[in-house]
Amino acid sequence: MELQPFQRQHLKGLAQTLNPVVMIGNNGLSDSVLREIAISLDAHELIKIRVQGDDRAARIALYEQICDELSAAPVQHIGKLLVLWRPSDKQRIVLPKNKKALKLASQS
Repeated sequence: MELQPFQRQHLKGLAQTLNPVVMIGNNGLSDSVLREIAISLDAHELIKIRVQGDDRAARIALYEQICDELSAAPVQHIGKLLVLWRPSDKQRIVLPKNKKALKLASQS
């Protein structure tokens, strides 16, 4: 799933107040952790994940694997935090269609 830069910007703004809902420990990405991420995405659409460990390359690989396996869009990767978005059936978050819509939404 690919996001336009202005859509990613909108989601980053929404994610600022979120707390991580899933933590990936030293054991890595197990099936149960992946299932928990999928459940959280279905419930919230936009989530933060905290990854333990200091290996940046490993975190990037996890981020890409999660996005590929769950058909989620990568929003942001800052340090040990990953932000993902995937629309659900109930569509809680409406993405702006263009840059002008993003500016109007941020002003209100």
